[in-house]
Order: sequence, then structure tokens, then C-alpha cells
Amino acid sequence: MIRAALLSTVAVLATAVPAAAQDEAAARRILERTPLIDGHNDLPWALRQQHGNDPFAVDLTTNLDASTALHTDIPRLRAGGVGGQFWSVYVPASLEPVEAAKATFEQIDTVKRLVAAHPEVFELATTADDIERIHAGGKIASLIGMEGGYSIDDSLGLLREFYDAGSRYMTLTHSKTTSWADSATDAPKWGGLNAFGEEVVREMNRIGMMVDLSHVSEETMLDAMRVSEAPVIFSHSSARAVTDHPRNVPDAVLRQMAEDGGVVMVTFVPGFVNAAEGEWIKAATAEAERLGVDIGAAEPAPELKAWAEAHPRPVATLQNVVDHIQHVRDVAGIDHVGLGGDFDGVGSLPEGVEGVDAYPRILAALMANGWSEADIRKLAGENVLRVMRAVEAVAAAKSGDRPSLAKLPEAGAPE
Repeated sequence: MIRAALLSTVAVLATAVPAAAQDEAAARRILERTPLIDGHNDLPWALRQQHGNDPFAVDLTTNLDASTALHTDIPRLRAGGVGGQFWSVYVPASLEPVEAAKATFEQIDTVKRLVAAHPEVFELATTADDIERIHAGGKIASLIGMEGGYSIDDSLGLLREFYDAGSRYMTLTHSKTTSWADSATDAPKWGGLNAFGEEVVREMNRIGMMVDLSHVSEETMLDAMRVSEAPVIFSHSSARAVTDHPRNVPDAVLRQMAEDGGVVMVTFVPGFVNAAEGEWIKAATAEAERLGVDIGAAEPAPELKAWAEAHPRPVATLQNVVDHIQHVRDVAGIDHVGLGGDFDGVGSLPEGVEGVDAYPRILAALMANGWSEADIRKLAGENVLRVMRAVEAVAAAKSGDRPSLAKLPEAGAPE
């Protein structure tokens, strides 16, 4: 009788807890055993822009949600169950390549100093095994991802030095087309990759650096997947069929992911996940250009502020993010979807996804849609770990190959 009464009480208490809270708790339990690996976080750039590249200039050990514009701090990383983080070492595409190379090495130094500043929380990782070991030890595995192929200054020697410094992926382009690869948001020059661009991909395979296709044109995506012997990644992109933005991945590419073996790490950028917000951003940008003002200014120009008041900005939501994750799964398959938030790389975020603590909420929403624990494990980190091991295996098989000495042809010379 007593046991029956206790079981009845437990059942009543369980039903009293909202289903969403139960799913969040279940997601947190999953993340205790499976590292959630986020593909792209721009905290190093935020530290550069706002705090002089000094990780001690802001107290990351406190929740900064209400006191700074940062999306990332240690309490929220812990609350979000983040077990592995690719810190982006982004520098602007507007820099001259030699300056971009210098700034990228400085950003790598920032990541290493960030890790050293909080050794009880972070530890540098360069392999899939490192991630699992560090996560099992209760720390956050910290990896480095380069954002923009202009940083190698058309030098495969520099590419190798970036790898030796810890970089484990390189996004082939950023917002501008490079001298060897077309960007998604710039005029094409090569119809994808040119011959030197293909050699860049081959050398990345040889050394064990993941090929990241976020920011590149569809033609570059297809060329890189054709050339690469290892699976590719999209470190922070969403689904173009859901939101028609050139930064998102078209279904034709998603359908090839099963054959390629790669992973699309869905991003949370409002304009990439919500079509109405994307259109608003285009309109606001056009209006700023017409007015001759800076849309990225900390304090908007009065004329632009008046325009924004007359044209309220649509609001992206957590459900928009879930829709993109679901679409990538539906088209590419459960083995080819991951997470790449782009926290601290954007000025705003969807409602419900305001910081790095959002992951259990996202996973809970997917579980409410019928995702199993095995599905959540793959999305959270198992897919990325599989890709990393495949990239490492290709590099191991090529360990006896000589480094490429290919160079970009001089202007006007035949390739």
C-alpha cells in the first residue's frame, strides 16, 4: 500500500512538471554523456572589438546577459551543456591578405589566452579523441576554426602553419570571393573553385584540416565536395529551402551530404532562419545606403531610426531554428546535421535563443517533435566527431605524401 501510494505521488508530481521542462531535463542528461559541439562562436572577435583582445577585461565567470552585449560566458556555456566549442578566428574580408594572416594569428593567440585564463573550464583540443577526453573530465573542449580563406594569402605554407597553430577547419571564403574560390555573397569569378582552390582542398585533406563550406557559393560547395576525399562541414549555415538566403545550403547540396558523409551545422542568425527578417535586413541595408549612414553603428542615425520605427523588424524565434534543423535532417539525413550558433557574431538572435544557454531548449523542442535520444546524440556531437575522425583518417593515410608546393598562377598566366 505504501509503495503504491509513493508511486502514485511520483506520477502526480511528474505530470505537474511541464512537458517542456521534462524534455529540457532529459536533454541535459544526454549532454552529460555526449559532448554538444558548437561549430562557430565569435567570442574571440568580440573580445578584440570590445575588450582589446584581453580575456581578463571582462569577467567571463559571471552571467553577462544583463550587463554586456556578449552572448557567451562561462555560466551560460555550462547551462547550455556545451562540451566542445569551435572558437572562430574571424578577421574581415576587407583586410589585405597579408594583414588578414597577421590578424588571424593574433586571433589564434586570443583563443589560447582565453583558454589559459580559465584552465579549470577550458582545454585546447585538436582531435575527436581530445574532445571526448576533455568532456569526460568536466571541461569544455576548445577548438579553433578559421573563417575566410584569404587568411592564407594564397600560400599553402601558411595553411600548414595555421594547422600547426591549432586550426582544425578553414571556411574557404567569407563575404568576398577570393583569388581561388567564389563566395555566396559576392560576384563569382571562377565558377566555384579554380585549379589552385582545388589544390587548397587537397592539401587540407593531407594535413587533416576540415573543409568548411559556410559562406561559399553553391558551385564552390559542389566543387569542394567533388575534390575532397574527406567529408566536408558547414560550420554555421541553415537550409535555403526554408529561408531563401545565399548563405544557406540548397537542397541539391543537402541531398549529396549522405554520399559525402559531412555535416551541416545549423546556425541561428535571424536573417538566415526567418525569411521576413531576412527581407527586413535587406530593406534596412538599402535604406542605410540611400541615406549614406552606417547600419552597423552603435547608435543608429536618426533618419535610420525613424525608418525602423515605421517598419518594425520581424522577430525570429526558436521555432524557426527548429524548422531548419528538421529540414536538414529530412533532406540530408540524421547523420548529417549539427549545430553552429554563430553566437557573438551577430547583433541579434531569435527569441528563446539569446545566448549559449539555449541548447537544452532547442533539443527539448526537437524531442517534443519526436526526436529520440539517439537522434539528439547525433545532432549534438556524434556527427561532428564522426566527421573529425574521418578527416583524421584521410590525413593518416596521406602521412607519407609530400607537402604541396603549388602556387597561384601569376595574373594573366595560364592555370
